[in-house]
Amino acid sequence: MPDRRLFISDLHIDCSRPEIVTGFFQFLDKNKNNCNALYILGDLFEVWIGDDTVSDVELNVSEKLCEFSKCGPSVYIMHGNRDFLIGNDYAKRCGATILEDHHIISTGDENLLLLHGDTLCTDDAEYQQFRALVRNRNWQEDFLSKTVEERRTFAQKARDKSKSETSLKSDSIMDVNQEEVLKLFQRYHVSKILHGHTHRPAIHELKVKSKNLSTQTAQRIVLGDWDEKGWWAELYNDRLSLKSFPLSND
Repeated sequence: MPDRRLFISDLHIDCSRPEIVTGFFQFLDKNKNNCNALYILGDLFEVWIGDDTVSDVELNVSEKLCEFSKCGPSVYIMHGNRDFLIGNDYAKRCGATILEDHHIISTGDENLLLLHGDTLCTDDAEYQQFRALVRNRNWQEDFLSKTVEERRTFAQKARDKSKSETSLKSDSIMDVNQEEVLKLFQRYHVSKILHGHTHRPAIHELKVKSKNLSTQTAQRIVLGDWDEKGWWAELYNDRLSLKSFPLSND
C-alpha cells in the first residue's frame, strides 16, 4: 500500500445534521482499504459532555470508525474547541488513539505540524481565556462529576453565548494571528502546518526563518468545516493536497 494519510476536522456531528454523518460514513467506506492513517483534528462532534453520555449517533460513529480501523488504517482523534472532553473510553470504542494538540509527523525530508488551530486565534482574547479555563484538568474533573443534566445545561448556555459573541466579532479577530503562525513555524522547525477550526479552507504560502536564519518557503494548510462540502487533506507519498466533495441534503 502506498503511503497515504488523510486529515479531517470540524465535522460538528450532531443529530440535527444527518447529511454530515452520511457523508462521513461514505468517506470512510471509500478510504478504509487504501490509506495508512486517518487524523481527525478536532471538532468531530458539535458538543461533547463526557464519555458516559454517548448518544445513538455518537455510538454509530464509533462503530463505523472501529470498522474502518479494523481494515488497517490507524485512527487518531485530536481535541477541538467543541469536543475537548472526548476521553480514552470513547477513543477505544473507535479503535482510535487520542492525539495531543501540536503533533509532528514526518513527511519524507520535511516535518508536518498538526493542531486544531484555535490556539492560533490569539486576537480573540475572550475565547483564549475560556479555553484556558475549560482545558484545566481540575475544571474538567469538576465538570465531569456533575449530573448529565447539569452538563447539558452548561453546554447549551456556552453554545448560545458563543453564537451571540461570534456574531459581534470581526472576521480578523476570528482568524489566526499571523505573528503567532510565524512563531509556531520557528518554535517547531517545520515547513508545513495543517489545522482546522477557522472554517477557511486554503493553502497559504509564506516565508519563515529556518534554524540557520535563512528564509525558506513554508505552507499553512487549513481544513474546511463539513457543511455544504466535506473537506479533507491528503498526504500521498509525501505530497500534501487539500480536497473536498459535495455533501447531499437528500
